[in-house]
Amino acid sequence: MRIDVLTLFPEMFESPLSHSILKRAQETGIVDIVLTNIRDFATDSYKKVDDKPYGGGPGMVMMPGPVFDCFEYVEKLSPEEGRVILLTPQGQKFNQAKAAELGAENRLIFIAGKYEGFDERIRIGLGAEQISIGDYVLSGGELAAMIIIDAVVRLLAGVLGDEDSPKDDSFSTGLLEYPQYTRPEVFRGMKVPDILLSGDHGKIAEWRRRQALERTKKWRPDLLKDNNKE
Repeated sequence: MRIDVLTLFPEMFESPLSHSILKRAQETGIVDIVLTNIRDFATDSYKKVDDKPYGGGPGMVMMPGPVFDCFEYVEKLSPEEGRVILLTPQGQKFNQAKAAELGAENRLIFIAGKYEGFDERIRIGLGAEQISIGDYVLSGGELAAMIIIDAVVRLLAGVLGDEDSPKDDSFSTGLLEYPQYTRPEVFRGMKVPDILLSGDHGKIAEWRRRQALERTKKWRPDLLKDNNKE
């Protein structure tokens, strides 16, 4: 998979992309993540990429010119057509199902905005899909892009050591994940449930399913309703 990120602050991505799973995924060639600075495509000596909104109001709006020029440059870097995504509070809320959907693509192109938002012609002209990571506002789309990239890349074949690892993750089955335990068997008076020490894989699977349902009912009952599992 190839992931392009158009951003005003590529340096924000340096640390997250150079550690742990994302680092290994790039080193093994499973994913190629390319950062391009939108400001490099500004046409004036001040590298201006935003301006006051027509009609008045607070803040500054990202101008279409630099974004279009940046996008058209990035688009030509690979023959693979990319799925274009704007990170914006107006977008569809990101979830595990969307992560799996994006993970099936060969190329993703993220456009991370800043300031008050994008000139609407960016969305229209680029045919961009809008995605939000939640009902709150960030200072820009960079953090949202990092979160989505992490969620997508870990689902790609070969990224995790065990191919079954993502299958029981919270939200992958529509439920929260069951409780996990490791050594020691007893820690500060708290004991690992006997069922997990029994070696009976059928009963363990049943216990885990029941625990996942109970946790979801207690902490995220909305998931049960959304998935008709009440």
